[in-house]
Amino acid sequence: LSSCRNRLNASREVAPVSLPNCRLIKGIETGSEDIDILPNGLAFISSGLKYPGIKSFAPDKPGEIFLMDLNEDNPRAVELRISRGFDLASFNPHGINTYVDRDDTVYLFVVNHPHQKSTVELFKFEEDDNSLVHLKTIRHDLLTSVNDIVAVGPDSFYATNDHYFSDFLLMFLEMFLGLTWSNVVYYSPKEVKEVASGFYSANGINISPDRKYIYVADVLDHNVYVMEKHANWSLTHVKTLQLDALVDNLSIDPHTGDIWTGCHPNGMKLFYYDPENLPGSEVLRIQNILSEEPVVTRVYADNGSVLQGSSVASIYEGKLLIGTIFHRALYCDL
Repeated sequence: LSSCRNRLNASREVAPVSLPNCRLIKGIETGSEDIDILPNGLAFISSGLKYPGIKSFAPDKPGEIFLMDLNEDNPRAVELRISRGFDLASFNPHGINTYVDRDDTVYLFVVNHPHQKSTVELFKFEEDDNSLVHLKTIRHDLLTSVNDIVAVGPDSFYATNDHYFSDFLLMFLEMFLGLTWSNVVYYSPKEVKEVASGFYSANGINISPDRKYIYVADVLDHNVYVMEKHANWSLTHVKTLQLDALVDNLSIDPHTGDIWTGCHPNGMKLFYYDPENLPGSEVLRIQNILSEEPVVTRVYADNGSVLQGSSVASIYEGKLLIGTIFHRALYCDL
């Protein structure tokens, strides 16, 4: 039991760290679990995740993808229309990632959990009419419990499986027993393979600006793994950075290579939702992760009174956008 409590940081409380000019995004009330920002400042936000054992404020409402133009003075979140023929009723979006092709086509990869299964949905973004055209649904025996993805081509990606089991009770048992059966999978239409394993719960995944390294967050081991990517798409472990919090999604500053992550200060409050003792939020910035002395800064922390359950933090032009698993989204000046 004590090791399980340690994995969940059950006794941790955080001191608040505030930022100037923070405001909640209107229209996002039921989650903003993952955020990906294009180089031109368009931010995609996945909303409405229903995840076993985690609170949802709208359990019967299908998930949505929102778009925000961060170049605007007062950006608002606009729901993207999704093309006909896609099953919206069972849409349950989780991790997302964009890929911009050589011809400037923008592809959006979305982890989806229809009927508690795992698929990856591939969309093409049509900026003219704020819509997503559904191209295909990707299913595979190795994509069992997908949490997050990072695209490495117009139809290829790395994905994290956060659990070995997909059944909720077995998932809980897996966490309780501390099994390290979670992994990272490489997917392309030609080849699908496990490329890294031995995680307690592999969560956020992203890629360095030079495309040489893959970063993986292990949420229950409170750390970020640095993996070197090879020509055959295999990964080898370079180093592990240990942190205090449960690290969720990872965003990369394209200019500096800094890693920004939304974290859970206390996982127990997340799994046992109590309106009197809310799950808090925490944002960490990791500089120079490849160096001997990476610098980790707590940029934002809140006890849940403003923002509950932060899962992602992305920056653009001196602004920070913080998303949550099931709550709201916060936009701040840095």
